[in-house]
Amino acid sequence: MLIWFVVGYLLITVGIGLYASTRVHNSKDFAAGGRSMSFPIVMAMVFATWFGSEAVLGIPATFIQEGFAGIVEDPFGSFGCLMLVGIFFARKLYRMNLLTLGDFFRKRFGPNVELITSLVIMASYLGWIAAQLTALGVVFNVLSDGTISTTQGMFIGTAIVLIYTLFGGMWSVALTDTFQMTIIVVGLGYLTWLIGDMAGGPQKVITQAASEGKFTFIHSFTAKEVVAFIGAALTMMLGSIPQQDVYARVMSAKTETIAARATIAGGIFYLAFCMLPIFLTYAASMIDPAMVSQFLDSDAQMILPQLILERTPVFAQVLFFGALLSAIMSTASGTLMAPSVTFTENVLKRFRPHMSDREFLLAMRWTITACAVITLTFALYSNASIYEMVGSAYKVTLVAASVPLIAGLFWSRATTQGALLAIGFGLLSWLSLEYSYQETDFWPPQLVGLLMSVFGMLVGSLLPQVIGLRRESAERSVTGAQNA
Repeated sequence: MLIWFVVGYLLITVGIGLYASTRVHNSKDFAAGGRSMSFPIVMAMVFATWFGSEAVLGIPATFIQEGFAGIVEDPFGSFGCLMLVGIFFARKLYRMNLLTLGDFFRKRFGPNVELITSLVIMASYLGWIAAQLTALGVVFNVLSDGTISTTQGMFIGTAIVLIYTLFGGMWSVALTDTFQMTIIVVGLGYLTWLIGDMAGGPQKVITQAASEGKFTFIHSFTAKEVVAFIGAALTMMLGSIPQQDVYARVMSAKTETIAARATIAGGIFYLAFCMLPIFLTYAASMIDPAMVSQFLDSDAQMILPQLILERTPVFAQVLFFGALLSAIMSTASGTLMAPSVTFTENVLKRFRPHMSDREFLLAMRWTITACAVITLTFALYSNASIYEMVGSAYKVTLVAASVPLIAGLFWSRATTQGALLAIGFGLLSWLSLEYSYQETDFWPPQLVGLLMSVFGMLVGSLLPQVIGLRRESAERSVTGAQNA
């Protein structure tokens, strides 16, 4: 019965996505929904895109092992990112009326910065999309009781997401995200009540977690711990801002006010609902400590699915796996769109500048397909956990794109030379440390990369200006002496 309910849910999702294709008349409809989305839809897209497999499986698994100290990056860093975008970035970016973030970098710093930052942004989606595809494989494997392997499940899930994203584009993402957000809210709300009651009530669960120090963000205030905390927080908080999926939701809104307020509301919903899987997973340790201990030694991400299958009625199982599939598929579809639109607009268009609108739309669809194949291949061969895949996805944009974006929007003296040095210094310093980093090292590589990126922007922007001012002053002095 559970499997048939899930099959029905998947068919409904695909049907909504195919219906959305009737609203796609040109490339702007496909990429940005024609800038016509209302507040509820934009909020649902922000929430559903961010609330992915890591929110239901990855974050709770890390929390039960490390507490809040282990999940500073996500959800708390992600929440900070959405607040910053809603308060400071959304209105400025919306007024520019551009298709991608790459367009902003071209307009502000020129085509070379556009190309490099676009490639960086595209690369950052590799881990994030791969995490969703891996989670789809796990879900199908669990639902079929092993009949469908994780690998086969990844292929099936990728095909389903690809079909409705290819046809409907951003409209498909918008309508399916709204439907999927409803499933997530209802499903997790019911399960929190049911499992919380099985564990002795929410107060008992929260008290027990607090007594074990699970709500501590930082275990000590030594210099190393503080630096590690800052590095983890900034990875998602700033590294997620120069992301095409964030920008696409901003640009899909009817007005700049909706863009800003819906982003903030989506962020609040995201943080609030991330707490529910955390609560459920910790409650599992009180309901069935033997099972939790077993999976802590093998795969902590399986604790919550196993609890649902073993301890709840079919109705609760339907709601849980419906919510889980909703979380994964909504994120997968949105993140497949983002690098594909960026590649078509900011890379391919350099070589084919005179594409018709129909050719541009076709190119985006082909790119989405290629992106799905590449990320599926990466997911099949990656040994990283879902949480690690998502966390690592934002390091490259943190060190290479966040400083040029922030400086480009808020510092009038930022120059192209500054942007290029920021990218170069950030990437080189991060890469030189990332693969040799040990837990005992003082500086997190991504924090070093961010600081070097800031240094590059300051030196590249200010030094030529200082030299120019001194040259002008010297020339005026010579001219004055000659006149005298």
